[in-house]
Amino acid sequence: AAAEIIITKVTKQESDKKIYKVKDHVIYPKHGVGQIVAIESSVIADIEMTYYKIQVTKDKLILTIPVNQQGNLRPISSVNQINKAVSILKGKPKIRRTMWSRRAQEYDQKINSGEIYQIAEVVRDLNKNSEIPVDQSYSERQLFEKAYDRLLGEVAIGMQLTNEDAKKKLDKALGKKEAVTAEPI
Repeated sequence: AAAEIIITKVTKQESDKKIYKVKDHVIYPKHGVGQIVAIESSVIADIEMTYYKIQVTKDKLILTIPVNQQGNLRPISSVNQINKAVSILKGKPKIRRTMWSRRAQEYDQKINSGEIYQIAEVVRDLNKNSEIPVDQSYSERQLFEKAYDRLLGEVAIGMQLTNEDAKKKLDKALGKKEAVTAEPI
């Protein structure tokens, strides 16, 4: 007798709704690191809404995200995840031979995904070891800086480093030479 196989459709896995508190740092994919500065409620069309006020210092803006639509928010990566992202930077860049506009679109999607490993891949792939950005187009440089800044912000907060120390950590992983500072005479 043939065994009957029952196939059940798997619905989307429930995502844990994390409860954030004031002063928590979070990642909002389109803007990077932000800090929750308030949790407020207001009544809109007879419906009480609770939302997070998130300050994104780098962009000088405050986001208002309803608590029930926090799917885009994620906590800062763990130290292990950050170390893995930094090790991605040490890898060999993946050079694609597709049209720049297509690659730029892919890089932008990776940056805006908010996922630390994807952002690290963009930084690695667009990194030019020279200090002179001559061999890089303006748009390539813009994408690199956007990805680098997002990664820098998360590394600094997640590892409790100053931005300067986080920058040294990233630059070392990318094989960049330390900036030479002139000695005062």
